[in-house]
Amino acid sequence: MRRVVYAAMILIIATPVSGQQASPSSPSYVLDGLVVTGVPQPRAETAMGNTVTVLDGLELRAAGVTRVTDALRSVPGLALVEGGSFGGVVSLFLRGAESDYVQVLIDGVQVNQPGGSFDFSGLTTDNVERIEILRGPASALYGSDAVGGVIHIITRGGSGGPRGTASIRGGSYGRQEWSLDLHGGTESVSYGFALSDNQTDGILEFNNAFSNQVLSGVVRFVPDERSLIEVSARLGNRKFHFPTDGSGNVVDQNAFSYADEAALGLDAERQVTERVRVDFTLSSYESDGGTDDAIDGPADTLGFYAFTSLNAVRRTTARAQSHMLLGESTTGTIGVELGDQEQRSFSESKSQYGPSNGESRNERWNRAGFIHVVSSVRALNVNGGARIEDNELFGRSATWQLGASWSYAASGRVRGAAGTGIKEPTFFENYATGFATGNPDLDPERSTSWEIGVEQDLIEGVLQFSGAWFDQNFQDLIQYTFAPPNPGDPNYFNVAEARARGMEAGLMLSTGSIAASTDITWLDTEVVDSGFDSGEGATFVEGGRLLRRPRVVLGGSLRYRHARGSLHASMRRIGEREDRDFSTFPATSVTLDAYTLLGVGAEVSIIEGTSGSSLALTVRGQNLLDAGYQEVFGFAAPGRQFYLGARVGIGGR
Repeated sequence: MRRVVYAAMILIIATPVSGQQASPSSPSYVLDGLVVTGVPQPRAETAMGNTVTVLDGLELRAAGVTRVTDALRSVPGLALVEGGSFGGVVSLFLRGAESDYVQVLIDGVQVNQPGGSFDFSGLTTDNVERIEILRGPASALYGSDAVGGVIHIITRGGSGGPRGTASIRGGSYGRQEWSLDLHGGTESVSYGFALSDNQTDGILEFNNAFSNQVLSGVVRFVPDERSLIEVSARLGNRKFHFPTDGSGNVVDQNAFSYADEAALGLDAERQVTERVRVDFTLSSYESDGGTDDAIDGPADTLGFYAFTSLNAVRRTTARAQSHMLLGESTTGTIGVELGDQEQRSFSESKSQYGPSNGESRNERWNRAGFIHVVSSVRALNVNGGARIEDNELFGRSATWQLGASWSYAASGRVRGAAGTGIKEPTFFENYATGFATGNPDLDPERSTSWEIGVEQDLIEGVLQFSGAWFDQNFQDLIQYTFAPPNPGDPNYFNVAEARARGMEAGLMLSTGSIAASTDITWLDTEVVDSGFDSGEGATFVEGGRLLRRPRVVLGGSLRYRHARGSLHASMRRIGEREDRDFSTFPATSVTLDAYTLLGVGAEVSIIEGTSGSSLALTVRGQNLLDAGYQEVFGFAAPGRQFYLGARVGIGGR
């Protein structure tokens, strides 16, 4: 509650009281056509060497997409895995990389758990301006976890007089959603706030409800033509009831997991001279979550019959950087970053063998220095950078990245990128005690990656082809072993190695009111060194594929715009994937069947008043073919769904 009040006070105090029409005094902060992820300063997407996808928040909401996970499913190279019903843990594999190899940012604030893991189930599109997805390593700029890429969720600001919007939606599986937002701006400040609540009964017979509440906001000040100050906050609270055991069997009446999260950010920029701009950021992310599985009843006395846990994490980061104009079209950036991570955990288990509990509290720090250069010479754009980490546990580590984009004609370009990445160990891997012993001497997991791509207009301004080939190698992967090499040794070591390579290709058609696309992702993964794992049921099998990554994914989308609304349709065919049946010991190798998802969404404007008032109806259908599939073996995914909603807007003129 302290964090909620603190964040709310910051945003309320920052909210402007004037309804004067906005007129931004600093054009450098208008980001239309620019991306802010992967390089120190906003840059045109066509100048990037890495593959970048930008999802527009307005388009997502018009299509009836309210969950970020559903939006990300449309991105080539991304494979999402949801543990059954709505609210189950959602992991993401980017180009075959591990699920904890993607750094997730919300308005520049890193929200990963220490060690890289992130659960996407609580992210909504209510207040999203855009989502930027950068493929390829970015540790040279962002540090740990940015191994396979970065996903950056950017919150809406506003302009003009205050405008408020209220939305409601309901439908299958008892889903009920509502949201309220307020946006606007003056000559010196813009603001955007949103509050949402999402409820669903889930897909299982009992104890499968999911609730998710989010409050978010951003205020951007422009005190003068040389300065910018941005304050952002996102508060989330979610609760997921699950009756399933580790194999997906419906057995429990009252187990649930929960998470209370807060992300706060402050960014201050100042143009000191015509050639020098300084930027200071301070960010904080906190998460309190855990699991509660109380005794089902008086007869619940066999085996392990009750469990409760708490895992509280806080990460604080301060970053200072200076951008210097080195030439007419060359800019250099030099910066430093200080980070601190804290974790507090507790668990208690009750069983017929007696109670057991564990408790830990740990902290570690990291400091880093980095340098980046971006330059343009006619049709050639290049960028490069390097970063050195000095970590309390794993010492010094260096990463680098290079990128180039060459426009060889008005209708085409060739691009490429290469770099290295790192992922720090988790707190448990470093500090575990009890049934497992952590290893404070672990090195970070490492990657080396490269890609090359091409974009070409087949019919100028109408039909475009894009394609990319990528190759990634992952080394020093951390594994657990039941039998340490020597008595007293820890249970975690850097021993495994894997690789992932593949191709992304697509066609995009745009003819005024119609936009269509089709894409294919082909992925080849291989375990190079299985480390401690052995046997066909092991998680890593030498020469085998990495789990839960489809070899082939086909996709397509269609959007039709009309003066009174829009129509959106999407299709994805996800190929077979390898998984394990962990209900047996040792685990059994299984193959998850391929499946096809078809979705359709529409928005119809009923009222569009001259005073700014509006009324629109939305409809959304998901999994219209009612495909029966599993993204995790033993956990069925939702079937056919229909949702109907309405949105009312007032003001803004």
